[in-house]
Amino acid sequence: MAAPLPASEPLSRDLERRLIAGLRRVLPHGCLLTTEEERRPYECDGLSAYRRLPLAVAMPQTTEQVRRVLTTCQELGVPVVARGAGTGLSGGALPLENGVLLSLAKLSRILSIDPANRVAHVQPGVRNLAISEAAAPYGLYYAPDPSSQIACSIGGNVAENAGGVHCLKYGLTVHNVTGIKFITIDGDEIALGGESLDGPGYDLLALMTGSEGMLGVVVEVTVKLLPKPPCAQVVVAAFGDIVHAGEAVAAIIASGFIPAGLEMMDRLAIRAAEDYAHAGYPMGADALLLCELDGTREEVADGIARVREIMERCGATGVRVSQDEAERRKLWAGRKGAFPAVGRLAPDYYCMDGTIPRKHIAHVLAEINRLSAAYGLPVANVFHAGDGNLHPLILYDANKPGDLERTEELGGEILKLCIAVGGTITGEHGVGVEKIDQMCAQFKPEELAQYHAVKHAFDPRGLLNPGKAVPTLVRCAELGAMHVHDGRMKFPELERF
Repeated sequence: MAAPLPASEPLSRDLERRLIAGLRRVLPHGCLLTTEEERRPYECDGLSAYRRLPLAVAMPQTTEQVRRVLTTCQELGVPVVARGAGTGLSGGALPLENGVLLSLAKLSRILSIDPANRVAHVQPGVRNLAISEAAAPYGLYYAPDPSSQIACSIGGNVAENAGGVHCLKYGLTVHNVTGIKFITIDGDEIALGGESLDGPGYDLLALMTGSEGMLGVVVEVTVKLLPKPPCAQVVVAAFGDIVHAGEAVAAIIASGFIPAGLEMMDRLAIRAAEDYAHAGYPMGADALLLCELDGTREEVADGIARVREIMERCGATGVRVSQDEAERRKLWAGRKGAFPAVGRLAPDYYCMDGTIPRKHIAHVLAEINRLSAAYGLPVANVFHAGDGNLHPLILYDANKPGDLERTEELGGEILKLCIAVGGTITGEHGVGVEKIDQMCAQFKPEELAQYHAVKHAFDPRGLLNPGKAVPTLVRCAELGAMHVHDGRMKFPELERF
């Protein structure tokens, strides 16, 4: 795992004075935070293990103010880190001590709902759940639903390409966004996509989705709305061990049947979630599957029969089906509340995010248990089983000397395991600073060089969220993760911060 990046050189007093004066000119009163007390809430995102105090926090209220903040920073050569709701879990919004933290929280208007074309135009600070709430009167909703959907913002979802418990059937953010507008570091406003499903030219919309704020700052998003399914039910299956549960996941997917959602929790996570949400989970189970079926009543009934048969064949010790909407919501409340629930088990926990081929779920979970025992750190597993997106939660105590370091080392071993079975180091949380070292293991020098070339094309001076997501070749060489011919980068200016 990555230790916090070294703080870059502080700005000269003259440059700092010019920066603050310039930002005051372009922002309304009360929209620039400079005292330590005001800046302290922005020192980290959901990955609280790493903290830095930004030089200043800019809170623009309009797209034009965003543009002017960026051009002010560009003119002075000051780095900028964009931030949404701060619910990210990879340190993607970790600020720089010599840079500006650009909060988009005040750009929180739903600009329009178009039920005829089934799209919504929203600003980046709009909460994920608020889109579905606004579309509900038209019988529509926005499908991606991260566990943090009550708080996370759509701009952050675009930056990280967020998923959710229903991404198996309905896709990630990239599959549900049809257009964006963003501002470059030079202050240019660029529109990509629109209300249609495809357009001419390079697919820059897909490139921007998941770019972690390194290429531009999103100021408007057009999302696809779907008709609310007439019927939805959840099948809950208990298993005596995680191996059988993993085999059931693989068997469901192999059958060709695609549920709306397919989630898995192990014993530690089940107990924590049940104590927290009282969802009615079987406390004696070693593993639990939640499988949602949606569509017409006939489709759902057929799906339940097929899934039940597969689960029982794979060794389920008990199968239960939700009987009404209230019960369905309660069952999902336990899963979506699993992260905070696990937080009650230890002073701290480290939430991992790796993706593996689904056929390897049973093997990988067994290996995680082995690693957990070897490191003496409990691990609760909660994840999107249907698409192989793991979320091991490593429990530790940051107050104990060496505990964080051992936790990071264990997390790194888990990510190496994901790579070894043909998976990736992230599924929806992004790389940020947390997994930047593992990028050296995931990609070859030639591939990383292309990523830097893309970064350079959008942000030649490397001012947007520098030091995140894509490691320098020098960093990889220093880690011994790969051989680099001369240890130099084609774009050395991207190593400034």
